[in-house]
Amino acid sequence: MSDAQKDFRDLLHTQRVWDAPLPRFDPSDAPASPLPLFHAWFAEAVAAGQTEPHTMTLATADAEGRPDVRTLMLHDADERGWHFATHATSAKGRQLAARPHAALGFYWPAQGRQVRVRGTAVPTSREESRADLRARSTGALASALTGSQSEVLPAPEDLERASGAAWERARAEPDAEVESWTRYVVEPQEVEFFQGDDRRRHVRLRYRRGGTGWISELLWP
Repeated sequence: MSDAQKDFRDLLHTQRVWDAPLPRFDPSDAPASPLPLFHAWFAEAVAAGQTEPHTMTLATADAEGRPDVRTLMLHDADERGWHFATHATSAKGRQLAARPHAALGFYWPAQGRQVRVRGTAVPTSREESRADLRARSTGALASALTGSQSEVLPAPEDLERASGAAWERARAEPDAEVESWTRYVVEPQEVEFFQGDDRRRHVRLRYRRGGTGWISELLWP
């Protein structure tokens, strides 16, 4: 084993999780559907000082069924599902067009909590996608205007040039259109809430669609 590998493993093995007291979660008090619980847990994560609680992982699969994953921002969570936005021409946009099944993961270590969502990613209306773009900051609009997401970048200078032009346009045209910008909603079939426990007696509560409502059940940790 090389010294670098040993140093890495030594560093890895010194890391700890959940050193602070964790909240208790009684699933018998959970609501009949997952959305109110998600809203409550999100607010509690913010109150606990969790860094970037609105970030989440999005898992998709390519045309060969190979999984892919990345981190992005939650734009809303409502009765339809969990919302995010991206270019329809990006890698994830193309993957979702071919295979709309998706999974989301939230991790809030400040409270030892995870939320997992599995369902179908559906594009929202063109009007909602336009409104989503208009609600973004100048920098976020400039990023969207830069375009070419997930394509090969021949040289850093090409990005500098395209980004500079995009920033100028974003400042001059705050209502600029980006036709490929698309807002999606993951319509959930399953939502799992995980509450960590320092004795490893983790609480896992899963909601799954059943008829016109939700079935809730506990899972072994």
